[in-house]
Amino acid sequence: MSRHRAQPRRNSRGALASGEFQALLAAALLSIVGDQLTRVALAVLVYRRTGSALLTAAIYSVSFLPWALGGPFLAGLADRFPRRTVMVACDLGRMLLVLALVLPLPVLPLCGLLFASELLASPFHAARSATLPEALAGDAYVQGLALTNIALQAGQVIGFAVAGAIVAALGPAPALVVDAGTFALSAALLRLGVPWRAPANAGAAAGGSLLAGTRAGARLVFGSPALRGLVTLAWLCAFVVVPEGLAVPYAHALHRGPAAAGLLLAAHPLGFVLGSLLVTRLLPDRRLRLMGCLAVVSCLPLLGFAARPGLGVAVVLLVISGLGSAYNLPANAAFVGSVPKEHRGQAFGLVQSGIFVFQGVALLLAGVATTAVSVPTVIALAGGLGLGLAVWLAGTALRPGGEVLRQLATDSATDSATDSPTDSPTDSPTDSAESART
Repeated sequence: MSRHRAQPRRNSRGALASGEFQALLAAALLSIVGDQLTRVALAVLVYRRTGSALLTAAIYSVSFLPWALGGPFLAGLADRFPRRTVMVACDLGRMLLVLALVLPLPVLPLCGLLFASELLASPFHAARSATLPEALAGDAYVQGLALTNIALQAGQVIGFAVAGAIVAALGPAPALVVDAGTFALSAALLRLGVPWRAPANAGAAAGGSLLAGTRAGARLVFGSPALRGLVTLAWLCAFVVVPEGLAVPYAHALHRGPAAAGLLLAAHPLGFVLGSLLVTRLLPDRRLRLMGCLAVVSCLPLLGFAARPGLGVAVVLLVISGLGSAYNLPANAAFVGSVPKEHRGQAFGLVQSGIFVFQGVALLLAGVATTAVSVPTVIALAGGLGLGLAVWLAGTALRPGGEVLRQLATDSATDSATDSPTDSPTDSPTDSAESART
């Protein structure tokens, strides 16, 4: 079969003008809605079959384990094989596994099927993250990243609401069939909307194991002071996520109901959206210089919970924290510019797995801590620990004018100059409409 040629990327057209970006964004939204639908439907299904809250909680927690146990190793597939192929194969594999969840199986096999399904999420997200900078060049990548993050934040909130409505209307088993359909639709969008590209690191597939590739990726990421600082900055979110995990208990402490908890949960994403819109308006070098300051702002407001603020003040504090969390945009762009193309899938997979693991550990420890001290105190302590790390990063690895930021600026400029092709007047829709292959 023949294949699509990768089309030149044009910064001036913006992220939304790219058909490839539209396909990637739509597939990401379908994927996250599918994830939420799987968790809700399966939790309801297991509880109806067993009546056990313990087994229901266990089946829900299984969906997060693969990121720690398999994510760092499978992410390398995104570099060894064509990234579109990896994404499509993962979607189709998850479709089949979700359909198998409908079968009347005991809880243990259901856990195994769910584990396998979530295991495929790691190479999918690694391939998608590594494909985005190939679809969008220069500042268009930052715009696309901001739009993606905003859409995914909204997708997480809407996904649970939609999942609950579908399960309530159809029942858990039919809802899982709908869930499988979301993965099939995502695979079709990617197959038709993303051009085929050769593997970024085909030599690794022929000459090394996934474990060896993971070790090489870890040496690359943690062996560079610049990348090490960016990864630490990405994992800072483990402290910032604590208020989300304690939103319901905090609302209860205020003698408020689910509506108040919903406001607390929505506050940080709202701030992140506003911060993202502001950060994308800055020049790239200014974004880099502000990363450390924004990281500090993401944690500093959480100290205010030590005063046990009312609902209105708590929401404002979380919105400000979300504004600061927009440091992720320049950090991600700098990370892309500093990692060689042939290792981006593995590098993204390592960072994403770390985010999931550290967030899970932070939420678990925060829950344990609430048995000894009050919920507001736990949130303030998380903010204090995060603030200490953010201040250290801002004063060392991310110090304005320091060697690390100069290196990041150089890497980003080099990557943009290398990746940005000149516009060609001979490029036409007909040229890009060649038949594709997976």
